[in-house]
Amino acid sequence: MTTASRPTFAPATGGQGRGETALSSMSKQYSSRDLNAHTKLKYRDVGQGSAEELRNRDLKRDLEERERNLKDKAERKDREKERSTKAAAAIPSPQKKSRSEPSSGNLDADDPVEDDSDESNDDEDDDDTAELMAELQRIKAERATEMAKKVRDDLSAQK
Repeated sequence: MTTASRPTFAPATGGQGRGETALSSMSKQYSSRDLNAHTKLKYRDVGQGSAEELRNRDLKRDLEERERNLKDKAERKDREKERSTKAAAAIPSPQKKSRSEPSSGNLDADDPVEDDSDESNDDEDDDDTAELMAELQRIKAERATEMAKKVRDDLSAQK
């Protein structure tokens, strides 16, 4: 039979053996967990929605301003949509039909379908390329002027 289940009449008490002090005395060591933490309070800055700001806020005016901005945005979208429909309407209908679907009489199973939209894409690509090249020239000119200014400043600083 094991002795693990036998009761102890003299339980182990720490801190009173040889070279040890009583546990009731104050220790000179303490842990960082014993220190106070979060001892500073944060206050709301202006613009962070404090109670006073909420009381002083004119909710009706804010709502009207948001509604006005939303209406303006919707009107701009409508105008842009009208412009695009007018531009689409400016193309004559026979051209639109020829662009949208090729005639079925010319189709052969072996022949690839020719797409005229590639030409318009090429034109758009050329326009985009021209814009990008112009932008590149502007950037190069700006950099050249900055370098010249820097050189002048360096020369004037050396004198």
